[in-house]
Amino acid sequence: MQKLSMSEITTYRWSFEEDLENLQEADYESVSIWLQKLNDYGEEKGIDLLAASSLEVSSVLWAGGFTGSDGRSFRESVQETMHALRVSAAVEAGCLVLYTGGRNNHTLRHANRLVRTALDELLPIAEVVEVPLAIEPMHPACATEWTFLTDLEQTVELVEQYDTPYLKMVCDTYHFPLHQCTPSLLDRLVPQLALIHLADRRVAPSIDQERCRLGTGQLPLEKMVATAIEAGYEGDFDVKLMGCEIEPASYWTILEQSQLAFAKFMSACPQFN
Repeated sequence: MQKLSMSEITTYRWSFEEDLENLQEADYESVSIWLQKLNDYGEEKGIDLLAASSLEVSSVLWAGGFTGSDGRSFRESVQETMHALRVSAAVEAGCLVLYTGGRNNHTLRHANRLVRTALDELLPIAEVVEVPLAIEPMHPACATEWTFLTDLEQTVELVEQYDTPYLKMVCDTYHFPLHQCTPSLLDRLVPQLALIHLADRRVAPSIDQERCRLGTGQLPLEKMVATAIEAGYEGDFDVKLMGCEIEPASYWTILEQSQLAFAKFMSACPQFN
C-alpha cells in the first residue's frame, strides 16, 4: 500500500533535525527532503542523521532552473543539479524533483532546447546513481518563475520522448485535477509518475499558492486519490502545503490531520475494501 510522505516545505519553521525527530514520533514512514534545510543543517551531518533514522526519502526538492529565470547560468544550474543527484543518491531518494525554469523571455522552442540539452547531460548521471529525475509542471497562474511546462499532457510528451525509467514526472493536486483527466491521458500519465503531491485549496491557483490542510478545501482529493490508484499508480503521496494559513499553524496538528485525511482517502478506494 502507498505510503504518506511529508514535505519539509510544509513544516517550514522546523529545522531539518526537528523534521526528522517529529516525523518519526508521529509514525511517518517517509519524508520529502528540502535541499535548503539540509544545507542549513549541514549536508554530511544531515545525511548521517537521516541514515540513522527510520525514515525513507520519497523525494528531494528541488533542482533545475535551466532557462536562467532564477538568475543562474545554464552551466551553474546543470552543475547544481548534478550535485543534487549525488545527494539524492546518498539519501536513497525515490526521485529528484526538477523544475525547468520559467520561460524567461525565450521562445518556447529555445526554452525546450535548453531543457533537452540539460537532460541529455544529466540522465546518464541519474542512471549511474540510480535516482530518477522527476519533472513537475505547474498551473499557468503559478508557473512564471518556475517552469514553462503548464499542463500534464505536454509534460508527458516530453518524458515519453526519452523512454527511460530515469526521467519521470511529479503531479501536484493543487495544480491539476487528476479526476478530470481523460482515460487516455491517465493511461499515459500514471506510468510516468514518480510522486503525487497532495494539497487542498479554497481559492483558484495563484502565484502565492495559498494551500490549506487536506480535506478542508474545495478539491475532491478523495476522488483524485482513487482515480490515480484505480489507474495503476503505486507510488507515494507527499503532503506539500504552504501559504498564509499553513505557515503559522501547529505543525503537529498538520501531521496528525494529514494522516487522518489520507487514511480516509485510502479507505474510500474500492481496491482496499
